[in-house]
Amino acid sequence: MRAVAVTEFGAEPQVMDLPQPEPGPGEVLVRVAVAALNPLDWKIADGMLRDAMPHAFPLVLGVDGAGEVVAVGPGADRYALGDRVFGQFMRLGAGGGSYADFAATAEEAVAPAPSRATLMTAAALPTAGMTAWNLVEEAGVREGDRVLIVGATGGVGTFATQFAAGRGAEVIVTARPGAAVLMCDLGAAETIDHSHGRIAEQVLSAHPEGVDIVIDLVHDASALTDLARIVRSGGTVASTIGAADAAALELHGVRALNAQNSPSSALLSTLATELDEGRLTVLIGHETTLEEAPAALAASRSGRARGKTVIRV
Repeated sequence: MRAVAVTEFGAEPQVMDLPQPEPGPGEVLVRVAVAALNPLDWKIADGMLRDAMPHAFPLVLGVDGAGEVVAVGPGADRYALGDRVFGQFMRLGAGGGSYADFAATAEEAVAPAPSRATLMTAAALPTAGMTAWNLVEEAGVREGDRVLIVGATGGVGTFATQFAAGRGAEVIVTARPGAAVLMCDLGAAETIDHSHGRIAEQVLSAHPEGVDIVIDLVHDASALTDLARIVRSGGTVASTIGAADAAALELHGVRALNAQNSPSSALLSTLATELDEGRLTVLIGHETTLEEAPAALAASRSGRARGKTVIRV
C-alpha cells in the first residue's frame, strides 16, 4: 500500500510502498479516504515522544483520518464491514498512522462518521476538535463569562471559539483584520489585532474590569504570566503547550491550567452530533494528495500553512 512515512527520527517524510497492516485484537482496519494534517504529525516524526513510548519504523505519519471499515480483529464488535468511521489512527509502537491507503486502530479510537458531513470534514475534526472541547470544559467556561482566546484562528482555536460561544460566553479572540469577519461568524463577540500592540493593553482598554478566562494556544510561560494581569481574581489561565506557571499565576490570584487532551469514542460521537445538528463548523484551508503530503508537512513546519490541511488518499 502507499504510505507517507519516516525511517528514523528527523528523516524527511517520503511516500513508500509498505505492507498493509492487519487489525489486532480489538482493532479495526480502515480503508482511509481522507487524512488530516496536524502539527503534531511532524513533531512526532522529529521525535517529540521518543522518550515517552516506543516507536516502530518505518513510521507512518498521521493521527486523524476517516474512511470505511474493511476488516475487524479478534474481539472487535463495535463495527461491521462497510461502516464509515472517523477518529485517531496513530499507533507508534506498530509504526502505523493515517497517511496511508489502510490504517488499523483500536475500535475505541474511532466513532461512526457524521451522517450529514463528508468524510473530508470528518477527518479534519478529531484531534483539534477533542482538544478544544476538553480545553473549554476544563477551563470551566460558563454562560456570561468573558473569555479571551489567543491563537484563535488555528484548528484548535476555531473550535474553542465555537464551543465557548455555544456555552453563552462573551468570546474575544486574537485575529488579524482579514480573519475578523470569519471569527465573528464562528461566535466571537470581538476581535483584537495582536499585530497592532500588546494584547493585554488592548483588552484592558476596552474592558477595564478584565476577563474571566484566558485560553492561550501560543505564548510561553513568561508572556502568559504577563497576560494573566487581565484576568479577574479567581479566574483561569489555560494553556495547551504547558506554559501555565502555577506558582507565578497564583500570585495573580488566578488558576493555572495546562490542559491535556482526553480522546474517546464518546467524545468523537458528541462532536459528530454537534456537526450534524449544525452547531459546529469545520474550516478546511487546503486539500492535497498523499503524494503531496510531504510538501504539506514542510509547509506546516515552516508556518506557511493556513487553515486545516486535509489529504485525499
